[in-house]
Amino acid sequence: MSADRITLTGLRAPGRHGVYPAERSQGQEFVVDAELELDQSTAAGSDRLADTVDYGALAERLVAVVTGPPVQLIETLASRLVEVCLADPRVIAATVTVHKPAAPISHEFADVAVTQRRVRAP
Repeated sequence: MSADRITLTGLRAPGRHGVYPAERSQGQEFVVDAELELDQSTAAGSDRLADTVDYGALAERLVAVVTGPPVQLIETLASRLVEVCLADPRVIAATVTVHKPAAPISHEFADVAVTQRRVRAP
């Protein structure tokens, strides 16, 4: 497996995900971190964007999922986001963390996050 990675951290987007009605009606900000594992040797040699994953376009696709149809669990949201990352056949594995910093918890906390890693089937 390649040790090359593209990492996108702190991608912020509003969403209406959650179990409680207020989360669905009011929405809140979600923060996404994505790490893609892929062989970057072709892109490094050619110096062409077409030979790698365009992280700007990836960010747009991830934001579209976060701002799209709501789900109850951030586990479901993370699963959808990791699938977006794996849609590019050059990606060998992807790790996505979804942060929900305004989760409805009645105690002071810094963050709630779910992380999922998926490896492309051989």
